[in-house]
Amino acid sequence: MISSQVLPITPTTILPFTNVKTPSTCPPTKPRLSTSLSTTTSHTLSERTHIPSHVYKHPSAILLELSSSLQELRQILPLVIKNGLFGELLFQTKLVSLFCKYGSLVEAARVFESVEVKVDALYHTMLKGYCKNSFLKDALLFYCRMKFAGIEPVVYNFTYLLKVLGDYSDITRGKEVHGQLITSGFGSNLFAMTSVVNMYAKCRQIDDAYKMFDRMPERDLIEGQRPDSITLVTILPAAGDFGSLRIGKSMHAYVIRAGFDSQVNIRTALVDMYSKCGSVGTARLIFNRMDERTVVSWNSMIDGYVQSEDPGEALEIFQKMLDGGFEPTNVTIMGALHACGDLGDIERGKFLHTLVDQLNLASDVSVMNSLISMYSKCKRIDIAAKIFENLQGKTLVSWNALILGYAQNGHVNKALSHLCEMQSQNIKMDTFTMVGVISALAELSIIRKAKWIHGLVIRSCFDNNVFVMTALVDVYAKCGSIHIARKLFEMMNERHVTTWNAMIDGYGSHGLGKDAVDLFCKMQKGKIKPNDVTFLCVISACSHSGLVEEGLKFFESMKNEYGLEPAMDHYGAMVDLLGRAGLLDEAWDFIQKMPIDPGITVYGAMLGACRIHKNIELGEKVAMQIFELSPDNGGYHVLLSNIYATASMWDKVAKVRNMMENQGLKKTPGCSLVDLGNEFHTFYSGSTIHPQSKQIFAYLETLREEIKSAGYVPDTNSIHDVEDDVKQQLLNSHSEKLAIAFGLLNTSPGTTIHVRKNLRVCGDCHNATKYISLVSGREIIVRDMHRFHHFRNGACSCGDYW
Repeated sequence: MISSQVLPITPTTILPFTNVKTPSTCPPTKPRLSTSLSTTTSHTLSERTHIPSHVYKHPSAILLELSSSLQELRQILPLVIKNGLFGELLFQTKLVSLFCKYGSLVEAARVFESVEVKVDALYHTMLKGYCKNSFLKDALLFYCRMKFAGIEPVVYNFTYLLKVLGDYSDITRGKEVHGQLITSGFGSNLFAMTSVVNMYAKCRQIDDAYKMFDRMPERDLIEGQRPDSITLVTILPAAGDFGSLRIGKSMHAYVIRAGFDSQVNIRTALVDMYSKCGSVGTARLIFNRMDERTVVSWNSMIDGYVQSEDPGEALEIFQKMLDGGFEPTNVTIMGALHACGDLGDIERGKFLHTLVDQLNLASDVSVMNSLISMYSKCKRIDIAAKIFENLQGKTLVSWNALILGYAQNGHVNKALSHLCEMQSQNIKMDTFTMVGVISALAELSIIRKAKWIHGLVIRSCFDNNVFVMTALVDVYAKCGSIHIARKLFEMMNERHVTTWNAMIDGYGSHGLGKDAVDLFCKMQKGKIKPNDVTFLCVISACSHSGLVEEGLKFFESMKNEYGLEPAMDHYGAMVDLLGRAGLLDEAWDFIQKMPIDPGITVYGAMLGACRIHKNIELGEKVAMQIFELSPDNGGYHVLLSNIYATASMWDKVAKVRNMMENQGLKKTPGCSLVDLGNEFHTFYSGSTIHPQSKQIFAYLETLREEIKSAGYVPDTNSIHDVEDDVKQQLLNSHSEKLAIAFGLLNTSPGTTIHVRKNLRVCGDCHNATKYISLVSGREIIVRDMHRFHHFRNGACSCGDYW
């Protein structure tokens, strides 16, 4: 078999293209395969390119042509070697091409390095392989090597390089490749310049993209040519890729004037362009008027609805496609799987899985990756993991899909272990890997982990990627370090709308509503326009800080100034804004006047406000609405029970609890986490299973006396039928108090205590923690299910408004 030793085929650092001829950094090719495979001797190039006819007819050559997976290719390879054909250029070229096709660049490189006299086509194939598999650094380095070896670039070298540079949003390198393209004489090549347009568009340099596009017809006219249907089918996807509806419409007008609007490929390209530009309604009109459709037409429409976040309609189109007798392709199945995942529709997802087997698509890695993603989104990470384990020829996308799946399902440690496994196998991470891992860590709320992943981002050279840096802003905010999050935000040269959303949401969750509003106003003055998520973030921030007037103003401007239709979450945020401020009548009136039927989030916010302000009558009315909409959600039953308990209406408390018992509903137990010594310490309310339980409870008794002396008064109103001392003991065993005591016992003076709780902090624990921070001289940061509480010197950052 092929030796496992591989010659590094690239320098260790990315070089500017101006230095590609430096011999010290671009070593010449040296074969590094085992000698048993080096069957060729000193053939000249002319001898190598003359392939005997019997080689084409050999069974090994036929098998290579028929191979359909990496596993099959590996089984054929020994036959090639056994028959002494490995030294033939035909087989070497085909092996390099197939290994690249199936994503095994390591094996492709081994074959490449074994070739003593390399023809240009081998270089072109290897470069294509690195680009196709999104290995940006390796692709650029290999391009340097090509230049040093004197290989003349061909047009598709640049098209592939520009695509991967666009995918990585690397505008600096993109401009360098653009310059190389021009100096290589491809500045007037239609396909090359289309790739340039795409690259600038993906790097969000829309003005530059438009300039490149605007120059293309002028060159066509100078050459005495008019854009034909082939040109239009090539250019329309470019307009869609960078979302320029204006350009797309002008091209549509040209299509009509030139009489191309009846061609099925042109109409399909128009469907695709309008869908990508966010005009899925227009795309559907064109699609409906098509007398003839191809599978590509159906695929474009399905993908259009998926990208427009209308997965239900995407699956309707898919069903119509099946009813029309069209056989789905791998692209069709991937689009439908995406829709199932977005809907969380496990049943239709399983049907598609069956269809994958019937269509013999189980060997298609991209389809299997889509299955992993679909099952992950449908909360069946167990099935996703099994598919991953059995998958032959895993790609980087496969790893990313599973890592993100673990992150989405709360399995942070498994996401991290797979990241480590990737690194051990020398599989290079990309943007999606990083964002997936960072998203998983954000939910842990552990600053140590945030700093670790930040370091990995810098070492992996992702610190200029807008999406990775946005994820870092989010993770620091969710780890309680809002000031570090803002520093990173300010350091970013480029920001996406999600970057602004992450920072505004971070301020809101920390109770810094004024800062959130100021940042939102700054955003309004810039080029990036707020979207529906931005408004949800800023309204929620206003809610957490009691900024009622500001929140009302933003809600109105959402539709009036930006044309954004409020969704259910926006209405829920508005009810929360009014309710928390004690404007219960206004909140209820707001619900009655909603243009859509109120959902569970709206009524849930209203019930929470009734609990805060102890409005029993309205709370009962709201609870009845909730129980009709979601009778199996025990959390709202507990909320109603707490309203009754606060009012000492114990008979009604008992009635609600009996209702829960009869329906099999249980209260979610309080749970708090502390990270200490690279280990998570978990505490449940009343639990004594922790090894230090005796010391913790003893310390809490001492601590209780200290904070009582400082002014703390236990709130025992929610407990009845027991003696006062027992009530205080029950309060003392709440999970956050256990976690805080553990943290104080096991850290040195001055250390900040970080606690993560799964439920809302109760009133007594909130009050007690303020006094604990006072008597201990420590800062205590508690992240509950809704927000952060920073306790310092006897006060909380929320100002008791939470």
